Amino acid sequence: MSDRDEKRNEFRWIENPDRIGEMLFTFDGEKIFNLFRDYPHGLTDEQKALFDKENPYWVEFFKDRK
Repeated sequence: MSDRDEKRNEFRWIENPDRIGEMLFTFDGEKIFNLFRDYPHGLTDEQKALFDKENPYWVEFFKDRK
């Protein structure tokens, strides 16, 4: 697996102290997702599985979004 492939499988939050309440995250450092707009429908199955594994609080919070 290349470094680029490994980056694509890494979840991380994007810190932006200038924007209160905006929850942004990425899997590859290139495409930025907005939690409230994109979860879960804007994610691939693989991205959703990784997000869910890392963020059980938000999975519970959005459990009605199917």
